[in-house]
Amino acid sequence: MSNAFFQVPVAINEPVKAYAPGSAERTSLLAKYHEMYNQEPIDVPMYIGGEEIRTATKKTMTSPHDHQKVLGHFNVGESKHVEQAINAALAAKENWANLPWEDRAAIFLKAADLLAGPFRDKINAATMLAQSKNVFQAEIDAACELIDFFRFNVQYMTQIYKEQPQSLPGMWNRLEYRPLEGFVFAITPFNFTSIAANLCAAPAMMGNVVVWKPADSQVYSAQVLMELFKAAGVPDGVINMITVDGPVAGDVVFQHKAFAGLHFTGSTAVFKHLWKEIGTNLDKFRTYPRIVGETGGKDFIIAHKSAIPAEVATAMSRGAFEFQGQKCSAASRAYIPSNIWADVKSLYVSQVNSFKIGSPDDTTNFVNAVIDEKAFDKIAGYIYYCKTQSDAEIITGGNYDKSKGYFIEPTTVVTTNPKFRTLCEEIFGPVLTIYIYDADKFEETLTLLDETSEYALTGSILSQDRYAINLATKKLEHAAGNFYINDKPTGAVVGQQPFGGARGSGTNDKAGAMMNLLRWTSARTIKETFVPPTDYKYPFLG
Repeated sequence: MSNAFFQVPVAINEPVKAYAPGSAERTSLLAKYHEMYNQEPIDVPMYIGGEEIRTATKKTMTSPHDHQKVLGHFNVGESKHVEQAINAALAAKENWANLPWEDRAAIFLKAADLLAGPFRDKINAATMLAQSKNVFQAEIDAACELIDFFRFNVQYMTQIYKEQPQSLPGMWNRLEYRPLEGFVFAITPFNFTSIAANLCAAPAMMGNVVVWKPADSQVYSAQVLMELFKAAGVPDGVINMITVDGPVAGDVVFQHKAFAGLHFTGSTAVFKHLWKEIGTNLDKFRTYPRIVGETGGKDFIIAHKSAIPAEVATAMSRGAFEFQGQKCSAASRAYIPSNIWADVKSLYVSQVNSFKIGSPDDTTNFVNAVIDEKAFDKIAGYIYYCKTQSDAEIITGGNYDKSKGYFIEPTTVVTTNPKFRTLCEEIFGPVLTIYIYDADKFEETLTLLDETSEYALTGSILSQDRYAINLATKKLEHAAGNFYINDKPTGAVVGQQPFGGARGSGTNDKAGAMMNLLRWTSARTIKETFVPPTDYKYPFLG
């Protein structure tokens, strides 16, 4: 047993490698990419307890930028596999919950070092192959952000455990931070490998057991994560990966007495549906489940008349089109004042038109493919709609082609309608809509911006006027959970900008912060009295 409170290594953000031409990391990663691209198709099992489960039903995994290339298959489970995963999690629960915290910490610190070293190329290459991220986007996501999640969450865990109440003379008060009474269900998206891992690892770090359902289009890199967890020493049954249809999983999970929490990143509509289902089944659960979700966004950039055009143009081009706009935080609407629009437009159009589009293994490509045909068709539908409207003009892109890969040109729409469809609805692709406003109506435009969208995830203000910055910060207080001043609205870093939004964008429980870990604990207060009274009479009775 532990006879000391151990000091964990101080968390420092993992340095992002540059992958410059001729660099060792670039050569190594591209070699791994081509090795995995050319290997025999893989067969990804479900990981339940200590078993690898395969079924007769398979789904094909392909590269978005080369959809004829079969990377492998994963095995589609049934309701019995969901039940099996829950049972495996609950069987592992007692030993895992009783393991000293420093042992859990050591496992995830080891995972971070494995990821920084021998697993780095493999996780980045898998993310490039199956999620079509360029080398830099893969590096900041699959490697660096996940390393940061592991290291900083260990540090946050110790800070939580250190938080203790005061004790008056004659007593000792203490707080015990228990895992939840049951299992946590993690549902994760395709777009960030790091989010997929963190939604499992954060609850597990606090002593919980997890049933994990990754997105179909992220299973290829999800297998690498399971290999990483195993190599780091996560015991069998603590994190169980199932590949089943959502309704199949929900029908089992949300009926189970031991369901204790949902850790979710995905669409707003799905999250609302799951919340309603959980509410309907409340009487079936042993405890009130914790519900943590990060959902959609209609993220904004607003420039003030004092803004520097080159800064605005770059915030737009990077903020809107990195990873093809498939980030919850990606800029999808911009409000530009009339006095600087001509300069902003010239610089911005020049930047966007210089983008190269293609496969991630060509590192000169800034833009790659969108994730799948369903996403392609949805985004293309929005672009086609814009082409048919008299109050909209396309000034970049507008073309798309899925003959080889799901490629969509970075598309920019300028509209005269402040409630134009693509200013209001989430597209989740490389489409930015711009509204030009009267430069002297900044405050009115802030109100318009705030009232246009149901979402409140990220946003940014660009200005050289501190009064304007202050005004925007106050008026947009609830419009974005992550608010950026003179920057693009993307690129949150663990330990620096805890991430999450409110309104239609989620519960704002801030991944990459202590407050997220607190959601996966159930505190118990213990009061010990050293010399208990022996008579019921209080002095006032004398």
